[in-house]
Amino acid sequence: MDTRARTNRLWRHALGYSAPLLLWNSVHAAEPQAATGGIIEEVQVTGIRQSLRDALSVKLNSDLVVDAISSEDIGQLPDVTIAESINRLPGINATRDRGNDSQAVVRGLGARLVLGTINGREVASSEPDRNVRWEIYPSEVVSGVKVYKTQSADLIAGGVAATIDIQTLQPLDYEGADFVVRGGPVYYDEGADIPDYDPWGYRASGSYVLKASDTFGLVIGLTAQQQKNGYSSFTGWGYNDSLARPPEGASDFTGDLDGDGNPDATPWGAQVSVNGIDQDRRGVSLGTQWRPSDQFELRFDALYSDVDIHEDQGQTVYGQNNWGNWDNGSWAAYNAPGASYTIVDGTVVAATLPFSSVTTVVSDYDENKELSVMGLNGRWSGERWSVTGDLSYSQAERENIWKAVRTEVYPEWMTWDTRGGRLPTIATSVDPTTLTQFAPDYRGGSVDGPEHLDDELTAGALDFARSLDGSFLSSMQFGARLSSRTKQHDRMENYPSAPAGGVEIPASLFRVYNVPSVNLPPVLLGDYDEIARLAYGAALDPSNAEENLSQRWKVEEEVAEGYLKLNFTSTAIARRMTGNIGVRLLDVQTTSDGYQQATGASELTPVSVEHDYNELLPSANVNFNLTDTTLLRFGAAKVVARPPLDELRASRTLTNWLPFTGNAGNPNLEPFEATQFDASYEWYFRDEALLGFAAYYKDVSSYIGWRQDPQTFEGITYAVATPVNGDGGAITGAEFTFQTPFFFWSALENFGVYSNYAYVDSDVEEFVPITNPLTGTGFARHTAVFDLWYSSGPIEARLGYKYHSPFTVIYGWNGADLQTLEEESVLDLSTSYQLTTGIQLRFQVNNLTDEPLRMHRDNQVNRIGRYDEYGRRYLVDVTMKF
Repeated sequence: MDTRARTNRLWRHALGYSAPLLLWNSVHAAEPQAATGGIIEEVQVTGIRQSLRDALSVKLNSDLVVDAISSEDIGQLPDVTIAESINRLPGINATRDRGNDSQAVVRGLGARLVLGTINGREVASSEPDRNVRWEIYPSEVVSGVKVYKTQSADLIAGGVAATIDIQTLQPLDYEGADFVVRGGPVYYDEGADIPDYDPWGYRASGSYVLKASDTFGLVIGLTAQQQKNGYSSFTGWGYNDSLARPPEGASDFTGDLDGDGNPDATPWGAQVSVNGIDQDRRGVSLGTQWRPSDQFELRFDALYSDVDIHEDQGQTVYGQNNWGNWDNGSWAAYNAPGASYTIVDGTVVAATLPFSSVTTVVSDYDENKELSVMGLNGRWSGERWSVTGDLSYSQAERENIWKAVRTEVYPEWMTWDTRGGRLPTIATSVDPTTLTQFAPDYRGGSVDGPEHLDDELTAGALDFARSLDGSFLSSMQFGARLSSRTKQHDRMENYPSAPAGGVEIPASLFRVYNVPSVNLPPVLLGDYDEIARLAYGAALDPSNAEENLSQRWKVEEEVAEGYLKLNFTSTAIARRMTGNIGVRLLDVQTTSDGYQQATGASELTPVSVEHDYNELLPSANVNFNLTDTTLLRFGAAKVVARPPLDELRASRTLTNWLPFTGNAGNPNLEPFEATQFDASYEWYFRDEALLGFAAYYKDVSSYIGWRQDPQTFEGITYAVATPVNGDGGAITGAEFTFQTPFFFWSALENFGVYSNYAYVDSDVEEFVPITNPLTGTGFARHTAVFDLWYSSGPIEARLGYKYHSPFTVIYGWNGADLQTLEEESVLDLSTSYQLTTGIQLRFQVNNLTDEPLRMHRDNQVNRIGRYDEYGRRYLVDVTMKF
């Protein structure tokens, strides 16, 4: 039976059986609740309702515009990773990587403008920039998340879009079970039909909270996870298009196929890939809290995460030999006898060409990521004064390597057509899976890596607060923070020649796979290790790789911050008015090291560049308690986000062949800058209930984007891609939040809804394509969440829907690779049953409707960038509490 049909039937049955049970339990088992005015009487709630109530309490008591995720109970959050929970907050979208929610974009701005912290501390990242991959944080080690959408002077400077702060459990404040253990299998249906691949994984976690006394507590947590989320992917390699290049001389290289005097855009090629993935994730968290008196408290927390990713890859690459038509070099192929092509609006949308290339690749990819975070925080409080000191250290490391054996043949003809739908059709006169392609004369091999990235961040902060007796000013805060960060990168490479007279590769080492949902020839999969051994012997051993100096860079960043903040309280205007006004001073010094070429033929030479900048960042926030249950908030601030660290590198590389191109960093980048204004109305009309509206305006005065400019070195002009500062633009937006239990209908009082909708309008643009720029990264005009939940007695359930409209993303580690992520609608289901006080069963299905990931390039929908089908994820686990 086809796996997709089988899994479709499975989740339909799950929904079918769950819905009647929930309705029957609601109608026949629920007790009517008496209506009361104002805030309702406190009742004991758990699970989903408790998490919603905790989150609203955090939002209500904040001095800023904040959205929150909170749970006082270990493992109570309904999502598997914290990224999935963040993705459901108003105005936030997450991009998917290998099917997992990963990096977050907020209020129409991309991940580079979001500051990520843990317990208020900036942390290192295994990404080349500063971005935090939120999926590395299992929900079991997190007690809450705060998303600060307005700024105050005591917050670390760095979030133009928002600051997302993950909070870990404080043992003395915890009321719950001492031991919590959870575990169960996970099934990924997309990889079920990949030959010799097992799509079953697992999740397991355990935690222990020790309260040795009323003054000392300890919490330790362990998590382990194996993801077997294999999937298939189609990738388009972009177009040879003058519109994407600087006007000067661009049309000279695009080519005029039909002789009408206008350049015709042609695709560089395309690739289909089958990825058998095995991801192993392990984590350890530790927290201690010592509170010997009401005046003093000392806390230490640490978090360690280790991720191993192994991918067995099979790929077929089409057309890299002659599709692209650089400088009209493929004119003869496009106009050869028997060839044909179709041009629509200056773009070749279909063609039949002779002797295009078909490349079959059997490869392995391995990646290891480690993150260590630790912090020590001490606080002393006197009658009027309080002093807080904080020390932190974090280190993130990544090592990855890609090893491949490839063959290339040139069929008599190849046909490709992009007119029939989102994915093209491709056919060739040869079978890409024929083993004759792996004859010795056709082979090639490569090792890209090991690639290393290391990021270390040390920080210290000292904060003072003093209460004041004034009728208006209630307290004063001031403090300073110092941080030192070093991020460095290097990469090894090996491209050996195939040994003469190599042996034949046995057919038993290969498998043929027909990729679902694409009209393409099948893909050849194989045992890379054995094929590489037979074809190359020791020549492909990673130990033979040599360093590529063009990829070696280091950026050191020293940051000094100081702030002053005044808090005020008054009843002169509203029932109660609170707020703050302050200023933060930021001073940043960077040293960027790298290697540069004077020409494409010259040797690389080391270079070091120093740069500094400082910013004065005022902020103000005012909150009006209109009634006991309604608040009106206003905020204004100047905000910055420091440049991505990899884009500050001093490296520059140039090609020694046509086209003459280059790639470089920019050590003199200035930060993203914006002035923002916020307003928020919040009505807490019942426990777990909120009607909220927020509006904001951001004037982005400085933006960082990639541009390809002509630069001349020793008489040769290169088209060099480099990040530059440029104008930003205005962003306006509104967010609506509505959540409530259905208290108004006794038959449905155990049901409830959590929903939000965000609208954004932005004129911030990227700097490419020149004549039709992409919108700024992260700008999704529409974002919506609608969750229907049920909670009564032992049964809980949530059916969650998430939608976002298209927005620009940087997909991968190259900041210049901009694509448009198309709209997505994702449906998730989570149910649980409390067998006893200490045992709970849980069943989840993510991506019920099998929503694929789709991207396109150059602001043109027919230019596919990427198409991934991740399938559904099924989880069954048991939670035991003692």
